[in-house]
Amino acid sequence: MQAWELSAFNTAPEIRELPMPRPNKGEIRVRIAACGLNFADLLMIEGKYQDTPTPPFVMGLELAGVVDALGDGVTTHAVGDPVAVYAGQGGLAEYGCFPAQRALRLPDHMPLTEAAGFLIAYGTSHLALTRRARLAAGETLAVLGAAGGVGLTAVEIGASLGAKVIAVARGQAKLEIAKRAGADHVIDADTPDLRDQLRALGGVDVLYDAVGGAGFEAGFRAMRPEGRILSIGFASGTVPQIPANHLLVKNLDVMGLYWGGYLRFNPEALQHSLEQVFGLYTQGGLKPHIGATYPFDALPAALDALRSRKSTGKVVIEISKTL
Repeated sequence: MQAWELSAFNTAPEIRELPMPRPNKGEIRVRIAACGLNFADLLMIEGKYQDTPTPPFVMGLELAGVVDALGDGVTTHAVGDPVAVYAGQGGLAEYGCFPAQRALRLPDHMPLTEAAGFLIAYGTSHLALTRRARLAAGETLAVLGAAGGVGLTAVEIGASLGAKVIAVARGQAKLEIAKRAGADHVIDADTPDLRDQLRALGGVDVLYDAVGGAGFEAGFRAMRPEGRILSIGFASGTVPQIPANHLLVKNLDVMGLYWGGYLRFNPEALQHSLEQVFGLYTQGGLKPHIGATYPFDALPAALDALRSRKSTGKVVIEISKTL
């Protein structure tokens, strides 16, 4: 089979011919239809992601496809099941073997290209907003990077929870996408008075930040008393420094969210969250936005689109169109 393998950090991944894998006990083998890309893939290439495997390894954190073989002891899935898998690695290949407990059977009629980019983005936003920030109906949610892979899902989920959603993104095209996803107000990220505009809208109860940098500082200074700040990622490349005295004065909470970490210390919370997210999808409450799809051999171009932050929603690699 073919797979995109990273042989060493700070080198470009390459397509290689690898042996067809066989599932071990407790594993399923998936014929992979599509793989969703994430900012973490770029960090993995540099060896900077918190869960980066030791090279060489096959890239691709999340995928969707069809089960085509079962390891011993697997009773939760059947051959032919359409599944999405949070794999951590191995998604950018024609086949892969993964622990059965990491695979979720897809709702009927969910396209595999949508499913490939669904778990991390929607799972992150739902767990962050419901479990960590406890976002309540009527509160104001500000989303930085609101047209990106996770940001757009935060807009959707925030709106579904009854919050007033302020979307912050760069450029009119991205702001229109955020508005269609449910944002009540939109602000261009390049505005020189972001803090003042957020304050003019009444201030912020929950700040969802996947960007860092100057946007974080502006949002931080627009927080309402007892506001909650969610640190999701640092796509700008700048990790914010938080003045603790401001936390004290406004009684603020700052909390991190690493979605994949829940697999180790509280997988039940993650599973419960995903069940709710798939429920929202089945009811028509979520409409995944795939900003771009690329063929399997065009991974370098797809990574460049992600790196330049020109993409909106999810970037997905199509591996097979015959499933």
